[in-house]
Amino acid sequence: MAGTLIFGAGGQLGKELSFMMKDAICFEHSKESMTTDVENKEWLEKVFSKYQPEVVINAAAYTDVDGCEIHRERAFSTNALAVKNIANLCGKYSSRFFHVSTDYVFDGKTGSYHENDVPSPINYYGLSKIIGDAFALSYDRTIVIRTSGVYGRKNNFPLFLYNSMKSGNRMKIIKGYYSPIHARLLAKSMMEIIEKHSELHGVINIAGVRVSRMELARSIASRFNLEFNDPEEVDFIPSLKAARPYDSSLDISYGKTIIGFDFYSLDRNLSCFADDLNRKENIT
Repeated sequence: MAGTLIFGAGGQLGKELSFMMKDAICFEHSKESMTTDVENKEWLEKVFSKYQPEVVINAAAYTDVDGCEIHRERAFSTNALAVKNIANLCGKYSSRFFHVSTDYVFDGKTGSYHENDVPSPINYYGLSKIIGDAFALSYDRTIVIRTSGVYGRKNNFPLFLYNSMKSGNRMKIIKGYYSPIHARLLAKSMMEIIEKHSELHGVINIAGVRVSRMELARSIASRFNLEFNDPEEVDFIPSLKAARPYDSSLDISYGKTIIGFDFYSLDRNLSCFADDLNRKENIT
């Protein structure tokens, strides 16, 4: 018997969850592979039979937005069908199911999306994720954690901004808004829900405050005393294969009522980002 299974433990969120949940059984997958463990139904059945988990967290996903546009079969297999199989097994073993979703299920026309707003994705990544959400929510002990712009120790947009400004490179930044959150604060929020809110189910938005990508760049420059080298703000970047929503920000008012700490402010999130940078730079 295992208390918790974590799928996708090698990602930014998965690593933070595995650090916090020392007794969890964690499964990673290789980015070099075109398949993931969660796509293997027989493997999943063996894992559930062996551990009979009380809690299951699915942080595994194919998150390459442009890659999803090209490799649609892979995106559907990982982001949708695998979720269906996990949800069915959670039902069989009466496990609580936490599934991680995305702001990219929305078209970005209005922003500040509430948990009850109807999704309308404009790229295949968002489409594959909303199908996965529907499969997850077919099981009544599911919480879908909808989030935005998760960043941490690996490659991500804030790290790109930091490295570009530190190197003095002039950047191109896509116009628009979202609600970025550091993986550590997202993981801590999920931990609090797991430990204190056993009665909850459905969709919960957990993300940062609404911010433009340009405003985020300015904030990083100010925070780390970097030269803000007049970035070019563009409507799109031709090399990108998939459309991006203009304003995919999330309404986090409900999350604030159930989570008892500041998971959302830009200052708190950039403090976690600074901790990661200091840790990396201090490694010899």
